[in-house]
Amino acid sequence: MEKERYNHLNQYLKNKFGERTLKICIDGNFTCPNRDGSLGSTGCIFCSEKGSGEHIHSLQNITKQVQNYFSSYKAQRANKFIAYFQNFSNTYDTIENLKLKYDAALIDDKIVALAIATRPDCINENIVKLLKSYTKKHHVWVELGLQTSNDATGKLLNRAYTSQQFTQAVELLNQYQIEVVAHIMVGLPNENFEDIKNTVNFINKHNIQGLKIHCTYVVENTVLAEMYKNGTYEPISLEFYLQNLAYILTHISPDIIIHRISGDAPKELLIAPEWNTHKKWILNGLDKLMREENWWQGKYYNSKKP
Repeated sequence: MEKERYNHLNQYLKNKFGERTLKICIDGNFTCPNRDGSLGSTGCIFCSEKGSGEHIHSLQNITKQVQNYFSSYKAQRANKFIAYFQNFSNTYDTIENLKLKYDAALIDDKIVALAIATRPDCINENIVKLLKSYTKKHHVWVELGLQTSNDATGKLLNRAYTSQQFTQAVELLNQYQIEVVAHIMVGLPNENFEDIKNTVNFINKHNIQGLKIHCTYVVENTVLAEMYKNGTYEPISLEFYLQNLAYILTHISPDIIIHRISGDAPKELLIAPEWNTHKKWILNGLDKLMREENWWQGKYYNSKKP
């Protein structure tokens, strides 16, 4: 059997926990400083109204969400699980409320890990100390949105934080030995292949353990949707996305775990690109390209880069 071309999350989890391990996606009823008026009220231009949580059938009660998952057919597919706080900024609250919310999810010994998605500017030492306390019983990682290292693009995205703030958050998480998963996006407005190269170089300067790669897709009720409709934003092609994916994988550190190579847009809200709904096109297209060119993760990675 031929070796995989990059480090798949599923295999990493199987190696770490000894068997298949699945995520329980949780809506923690969080918001975001870019939505509640602290920094802004509209969020990032690509962010949907539910903060990428359309697929979560959320209830106010976090424990009930977990219990409902365990009562569903999905829970029959594995014996070990990850409590994954996914949509919006899941460290954006008081320490007391954060602990109550995290504890409300960790209700079963089958939950072996805690994953927290958030923004770099919603990380501070007290929050990291709280997350560190969970490592006594659980594997913990924090997912940080970066999207791009280009701060000019960041302003266009209405991201409302800088790449330097990303660096500071990573360094703080490193200090407490909390694993970091970075998010980057291909096809952002006004960006080109050079921006992807710069973002990959930027990521490689940080001590991160995981990476999520998304294409930029347009969903209803976003600023990006308006840009698409008025002709100021054009989505990338599948071919261009695959070329960028291959570049990222061949130039990123070979030690990083690839958590995903595409984002799953809600079909009922997706405007463009249409190919985003065909995940097999992305997976099979990447596999074909990597094999034909005899590429693998980290093939062109230079650990001596400044």
